[in-house]
Amino acid sequence: MHTPISVKDKKKFLQWFLNNYQLKKRESVWILNYLINHHEILENVHFVHDAKFCMRSIIITSQCSKEVPFRFYKNHLVTTDAEKAFHDIRLNQHESLYIQLNFNKSNQNHMYASVLEENPFVPDDYVITQQDKDNATILLDNSLFEFKRKQLLAEIDQTLDEQDRDKFNKLVLELRILEAKMLSQPSLQEQ
Repeated sequence: MHTPISVKDKKKFLQWFLNNYQLKKRESVWILNYLINHHEILENVHFVHDAKFCMRSIIITSQCSKEVPFRFYKNHLVTTDAEKAFHDIRLNQHESLYIQLNFNKSNQNHMYASVLEENPFVPDDYVITQQDKDNATILLDNSLFEFKRKQLLAEIDQTLDEQDRDKFNKLVLELRILEAKMLSQPSLQEQ
């Protein structure tokens, strides 16, 4: 069993984090400052990866990360409402609270590593492979392609109705470029 992280170390880390990162949601700053100033709550705070699996958790993201700005999970329900999270934290000070912080190169940051704990809620069979990530990217690219293609086709139909030859030619060229670009992308079948 690992040695528990001291409240002093958690507080020191949170102060460092707030001094070095701009958060996507200003309410996240309020929540972290509230934790810093409440020793009894900070005792029950655990910094983890994959906080979405925890019974009660928060995911907070800095401006330099592409992840979701804020999520609060409680008993498998999720909200983006930071005020609800704050209210729950105040009312349930003695319950464990798991926090995931998303910021640039967080997995290489020694300050974050010093307070990270193993997440006890991650399922044993939860492993995301590079193949899974590649497949998800391809699926997203295909969906975006189909959306843009339908949008362009609708606009082309409209230019035909309006008999706007210049705009028609421009849109047909855009469609050709989009389709050529998609043909050069890998597909799920190729995987």
